[in-house]
Amino acid sequence: MDTDILEPFLEQQRGDRNKLYALLGRLPARNRPISAETVLTEDRGTFTLEKLSLDLNGIEPVPAYLLLPKQPRGGRKPPVVVYHHSHGGFYGVGKEELLRPAPYMRQPGYGEALTERGYAVLAIDSWVFGERSGRSELSVFKEMLWHGRSLLGMMLYDAIKAIDYVATRPEVDGNRIGTVGMSMGSTMAWWLGALDTRVRAVADICCLTDFHALMKEGGLDRHGIYYYIPDLLTHFNAAQINALIAPRPHLSAAGLHDPLTPVAGLDRIEQELNKVYRSVGAADAWKLLRYETGHVETAEMRQEVLDFFDRVL
Repeated sequence: MDTDILEPFLEQQRGDRNKLYALLGRLPARNRPISAETVLTEDRGTFTLEKLSLDLNGIEPVPAYLLLPKQPRGGRKPPVVVYHHSHGGFYGVGKEELLRPAPYMRQPGYGEALTERGYAVLAIDSWVFGERSGRSELSVFKEMLWHGRSLLGMMLYDAIKAIDYVATRPEVDGNRIGTVGMSMGSTMAWWLGALDTRVRAVADICCLTDFHALMKEGGLDRHGIYYYIPDLLTHFNAAQINALIAPRPHLSAAGLHDPLTPVAGLDRIEQELNKVYRSVGAADAWKLLRYETGHVETAEMRQEVLDFFDRVL
């Protein structure tokens, strides 16, 4: 890449990234200390599962799974994939989706699929999901709003702090971090990649949504209330957020009949990101794959995601 082009591009990104982060609301201090407690350790055959309780935000503990492969590839420390669970109204599931996929996802879970290829995997329960469920999403959203916070912002804060944690683990290579998720997990993956440059590669499945196309279709109720950030559209559209991932590798998989991702919006995001990645000499680092399906992970999507991480991590 031409440094004369890349350096001013990255400098502009830093300013835009800071502006985007500020829109997420009154988050806890970015540099607050974190801690972890190991709740249990289990031998799962090809990997070791650690159940953790993480202190990330100072408000409530964050249950997490860390999966460590028994046979990393090439004799090196394994790269880490941060996995984001989906929504689907399955509030009691959360990080368990890593081991037992949602009905719209492929078997086996990403935990098994990734550790078999030599990756470590970290997954946390997002706010109101898994072991953090009990209160309604709407109730928590309203309370956070009163405190100047956004639910998506607090979810992303936890994800960023989770990277702070996993980067300290001596068993893994903290310089090779990827992220993946489907549906709400897809949204989390591309937002996290946009906000945190430690993420070297982003794979999102079935939720690359253009906000304006969604509004034009009258589809705002298709996403959970967590999704909405005050004043976001005054400053950013979806393509501009995703452009903050460039020039890092980014793979997106979408269903042409998925109501969460209007095709006109996919067209718009693809065109904009094609321009951005070409402008910094990284045209091959971004790809949007489209399939004749709805809001479902296909076998082809799964294979593309796994192969993508093998190439770039």
